[in-house]
Amino acid sequence: MSVNVKPLGDYVVAEPEVAATKTASGLYLPEKAAEKPKVATVVAVGPNAKQLKVGDRILYKSYSPTEVKVEGKEYLLVKEEDVLATLQ
Repeated sequence: MSVNVKPLGDYVVAEPEVAATKTASGLYLPEKAAEKPKVATVVAVGPNAKQLKVGDRILYKSYSPTEVKVEGKEYLLVKEEDVLATLQ
């Protein structure tokens, strides 16, 4: 996947996962009631990022990312130190 955003320093560009619109029991959730997931997939890595690589699924702090929209697609700019864990 090619992204037209190249992060600097220890930032990564990540693509957020879509919030669930339906519960396990089949109820549909209104957009405002659905909790935003704090999980994203890394699509680009800055030159100083040491532990993350493209393709990693990450769990990040709630208020840390910067949301950007590039060519109609939403991305997050997350500092490597604000990533709490990688998911398997």
